Amino acid sequence: MRFVRTLAASLLIGPLAVANNLPEPPRPFDWGSALKQSVLFLGVQHGFRIATEPGTRLALKGPFLRDYARSASGVRGWGDGDPFIVNYVGHPFQGAVSGYIQVQNDPSYRRVEFGASGVYWKSRMRAMGFAALYSAQFELGPVSEASLGNVGFDRKSAGAVDLVVSPLGGLGVIVAEDAMDRFVIRRAERLSGNPYYRLILRGVLNPNRSFANILRRKVPWHRDTRGGLWEP
Repeated sequence: MRFVRTLAASLLIGPLAVANNLPEPPRPFDWGSALKQSVLFLGVQHGFRIATEPGTRLALKGPFLRDYARSASGVRGWGDGDPFIVNYVGHPFQGAVSGYIQVQNDPSYRRVEFGASGVYWKSRMRAMGFAALYSAQFELGPVSEASLGNVGFDRKSAGAVDLVVSPLGGLGVIVAEDAMDRFVIRRAERLSGNPYYRLILRGVLNPNRSFANILRRKVPWHRDTRGGLWEP
């Protein structure tokens, strides 16, 4: 019977779908854990900015509310003056990490794997929506680049690029890592039972999922879709 159900599911939801791309019974999204992990991620990002950017540290001085209001209203046009690698590599990675935070706290969908099914794409659209909210907070919210460092105070330093590229690029990175996990990592793991080989493979080829795992206090190579590295 299990084989029949699996075959029927595959025929119904497309050639790339897998059996566990059927959603689990509906369970509420875990906002508490998602917010804790998002705050931790936010702390890592802002901590790095403050530690490595003298201009950010200097801008922490001055009247907070007045400077923040001017900075948050300073978005003009598309570009923000940042280099290509920041806008089109770093921010998609931010979107991927925040999107994976959503996925791993969404009990009804977190075991869904890459495939052509509507279930998979619904899950990743939900992740993109969460990434868009995180990006808006990171850019313009009360604990943001605008409030901590006054990005946007100079009208040339803030644009729409990060608000758009972070969630959209993040979705692209998530889909790429999901496909890599299913079609490359899984197949490579079948060729070797060495847990250290599999550990490196999962970490290197899925870096943003690995970082999101750390934020929820899991080992980087953890997978909700299958067992650990030392399990038979």
